Amino acid sequence: MTDQLRLMAVHAHPDDESSKGAATMAKYVSDGVDVLVVTCTGGERGSILNPKLQGDAYIEEHIHEVRKKEMDEAREILGVKQEWLGFVDSGLPEGDPLPPLPEGCFALEDVEKAAGELVRKIRAFRPQVITTYDENGGYPHPDHIMTHKISMVAFEGAADTEKYPEAEFGPAYQPQKLYYNQGFNRPRTEALHQAMLDSGLESPYADWLKRWKEFERVERTLTTHVPCADFFEIRDKALIAHATQIDPDGGWFKVPMELQKKVWPTEEYELAKSLVDTSLPEDDLFAGIRDNA
Repeated sequence: MTDQLRLMAVHAHPDDESSKGAATMAKYVSDGVDVLVVTCTGGERGSILNPKLQGDAYIEEHIHEVRKKEMDEAREILGVKQEWLGFVDSGLPEGDPLPPLPEGCFALEDVEKAAGELVRKIRAFRPQVITTYDENGGYPHPDHIMTHKISMVAFEGAADTEKYPEAEFGPAYQPQKLYYNQGFNRPRTEALHQAMLDSGLESPYADWLKRWKEFERVERTLTTHVPCADFFEIRDKALIAHATQIDPDGGWFKVPMELQKKVWPTEEYELAKSLVDTSLPEDDLFAGIRDNA
């Protein structure tokens, strides 16, 4: 009864939905699950990362509109619904010491108040499952960390009528499971790196693995491996739709598709909260929910 299953993916910027869990979402859409991407900011302060588009005066002046159009295209490719939370991109501060965050940006919003906007989305869409980022944001971008914070508050707050009155935020609702995206995990990176070397190919992950050691990243618990290799092409097509952010000739696409499917045919998640019984490891975000839908 997949018409009753609903998945909400909460992301910081347009393009994050296509680089984190996109194949999973496309798989569930194909299965008949209702999938909604909630994008917290418009990506207004994002740099133009595709060297082929750098220096384009129109894009630089209209980056917000351009990124919105890219999001529209990616949404159609993935087959998901998508809504904006309406906050302003904080940008990625650089330098030593780091400069202060810009006034009015997402990362400086009051967490409880900002979470209220996500509560509205949750209560309206009523997802059983929510995906978001871990406490480190996946990587330490202030908007990713803020996305984590408001997701955790909203997961509980959607059912809290004292903190978020129904008259203002809609009828109370309690999601059943919350996951952290963990697609950029070390086991996957090492497996693909070795497979490239074994095939006589240059691996795009050598530098990643060096940096992993430098940053001394704490390994996460991968509780859930969703088989979705049949949707890797859709994932890549959606990612390429974010043309200002992704170079189609860049490292993202260096591993041959058939090698990816053979060596690592899943996307990974960390189960952070569950109000239903489930057995770990899982291969389905709706484990423990599907039978009762």
